[in-house]
Amino acid sequence: MLALLILILSIPIGYLIAWMARDELIMGRPWFKALIIISIILAGVFLFIGMKAQAFTSVFIAIVSAISLKMSFNKKWTKRNI
Repeated sequence: MLALLILILSIPIGYLIAWMARDELIMGRPWFKALIIISIILAGVFLFIGMKAQAFTSVFIAIVSAISLKMSFNKKWTKRNI
């Protein structure tokens, strides 16, 4: 139950991190894609092995990276206010 709550909290945390690092989102697109793919693969491996905590951590990383990747395409979000 606690793990599910933490995974749900990854959504606002992902938006917060994307907002705090708005100027780095566009440059980080390839890394976000790599993080998503690697995290999903590792989550499957960890679940197969029986390491649930590591699997949930990998899913958390995948969700935060997916939000950052999604927000990197939003022109209003990445526009810098000077």
